[in-house]
Amino acid sequence: MREEIFVYFIGTAGSGKSTLTYSFQHWFELRGLDAITVNLDPGAEDLPYEPDVDIRDWISLKEIMDAHGLGPNGAQIVCADMIALNTADIKKSIKAFKSDYILVDTPGQIELFVFREAGKYTVRSLNPERTMVFYLIDPALAKTASGFVSQLLLSINTSFRLNQPQINVLSKTDILSQEEMDIIKRWSGDPDQLYNAVTQEEASVYREMTEGILCLIRDFGGYTRFIHTAKENFFGMEDLYTAIQIQFEGGEDLMSD
Repeated sequence: MREEIFVYFIGTAGSGKSTLTYSFQHWFELRGLDAITVNLDPGAEDLPYEPDVDIRDWISLKEIMDAHGLGPNGAQIVCADMIALNTADIKKSIKAFKSDYILVDTPGQIELFVFREAGKYTVRSLNPERTMVFYLIDPALAKTASGFVSQLLLSINTSFRLNQPQINVLSKTDILSQEEMDIIKRWSGDPDQLYNAVTQEEASVYREMTEGILCLIRDFGGYTRFIHTAKENFFGMEDLYTAIQIQFEGGEDLMSD
């Protein structure tokens, strides 16, 4: 067995992390490849898959709320920090599966995993040398130029915080019209078109700020290519798999083994 590869699905709430985790694991299964799913969201409800390793086996959101007299948001913060305390047990459970690919579904609220030290600690403790991040761009938030820029800034922030190989994924593309898809593709490849779209959308007072933000995006690699995915027919799964192979196996297709 090769050393396992950890794949983290990260994005804003509603970006489709759990759905993509399920679809990708199912895609692996249909091709005879070994992949397990890990849920790191203590407050997850009605997941579309049955996690092989589940943080809820160690941490209960309801118990934290009751024990500390907290509301859901406060309890989520406590639970996020407690993930780090259970990393050794999580790692032990993952190792027991002897799987080649570990698909990690992160908490719904991006700040709970990316902006807190517990998330960075978890990534470093599991396997930092064999880790890849797929950052999900929510198309519902990316249909406007300012929303698209905001998503790119969060992607850059995630890369800066976790310091791992990362690729942007435009998820749920089936909810976009062809015209909307074409516009987003142009924005992702041409900063001048994006700048013009933002300045037309926002008041002129923001022009200087827009220029600074787009320079930041260019400088920090925010214009990396997107992988497009959709729920139907496993659209984009092959591209996700290929990206992993290029990163860790030099492009060698492990399906041929």
